Amino acid sequence: FQQFSDTASRKEHVKITSEPKPGFLERLSETSAGMLIGLVTFLLAFYLLFTNEGRALRTAKSLEEGLSLVVPLDSIHSISQQNEGRLVHLVGALSTSKPLFDPSYGLSIQAVKLKRNVEMYQWVEYEDSNEYEEDGEIKKETKYSYNTEWKSEVVNSRNFDREIGHKNPSAMAVESFTAVSPNVQVGSFVLSKGLVDKIDDFKQLSLSHLEDPHADVTRRGDYFYHSDNPRRPEVGDLRVSFFYAGLSGDDPHLGSAAKVSLQMFLYLASSVPNSVANKYFSLSSKVTVIARQRGDQLVPYHTKFGDVLEILYPGDLSVEEVFQKEHESNTMKTWALRAAGWLSMFVGISLMTRIFYTLVDWFPVVRDLVNVGLKAFALCVASSLSLLTISVGWLFYRPLWALLLALLSAVPIAVARARVPPKKQE
Repeated sequence: FQQFSDTASRKEHVKITSEPKPGFLERLSETSAGMLIGLVTFLLAFYLLFTNEGRALRTAKSLEEGLSLVVPLDSIHSISQQNEGRLVHLVGALSTSKPLFDPSYGLSIQAVKLKRNVEMYQWVEYEDSNEYEEDGEIKKETKYSYNTEWKSEVVNSRNFDREIGHKNPSAMAVESFTAVSPNVQVGSFVLSKGLVDKIDDFKQLSLSHLEDPHADVTRRGDYFYHSDNPRRPEVGDLRVSFFYAGLSGDDPHLGSAAKVSLQMFLYLASSVPNSVANKYFSLSSKVTVIARQRGDQLVPYHTKFGDVLEILYPGDLSVEEVFQKEHESNTMKTWALRAAGWLSMFVGISLMTRIFYTLVDWFPVVRDLVNVGLKAFALCVASSLSLLTISVGWLFYRPLWALLLALLSAVPIAVARARVPPKKQE
């Protein structure tokens, strides 16, 4: 059953749906399906936690190997045969063979990457739902509201609850794209595709020096508008902006990469300590690379632990600073995946034990007690099994730490048992 209620504005309406309250067998069937999903989630948690520990320790060992073998280059403009096949560290400015351009808008820049970002002014639907029980039925009140916004992706208005009055075009007349320089170098060394992919510090390109490229395109600020009136756009209008990454030469409007860095340095110097400004200046003008030398190419280095070292950071960094950043990144990723694995295990256990809640949901007091007990059970078991899985993952690399974690995994269970009244334990 559906009931509609319109507000004063056509941009908003409310829909109320109702359905009979599900019976015991229906709820039991839904719980059974949830148990299956919970089992899959539970098993995936083991896989995620176990493989994450292996990956983290393997990466740490690979970084230690790389730090012990890396060779800092004295010059980036000469290629030494003595370093052939070795892991090398170099710092220098980016250079590209020719500028990147977009002939449709009369724009070019000497950079590693040029990105055209196209947005369309279109309708966007928002919904806010609230469920409640009334007259033995489950009712759901959903408030739909509509607003016009600039979006980089086409919003399919066919999926709206009410498309009439909120219809969007099915496609954009102009497409977004990213152009990448085919040849990127630091000194005499050519960067691999993997290293070029790491150059992603995009900055918006100023369009103030450009004229309107076509009669139906208007430049306003740092955007080109396909619109009759950019100040009051209509649904279907487009606006185009440009971003660049890895400024690699002299630009008649941006200036050289060093000049852009100097301008930023002068700005920072007036508002932050000199040490911070000097650090930012160096970050803006150079890149630091650690990779394997193969002729005049910088390519991935394969460690004996099975990882690949192919590192690029903006700025002038020492070997120690680069590997410290890599260790920090590995640590953050490891803890994020540990948290995801624990949460997956907690959700899986909760879904698998949900059937006990369903069996007693006719009795409010008992239901609430069972719900609290099941959550506590899921919390304790998920914590213990997560620690145990992590310890197994460490077993091959660090057996003493693995044993300590295995012992620690019993703590949540022991705490839970200690809280149980003596009579229940008997």
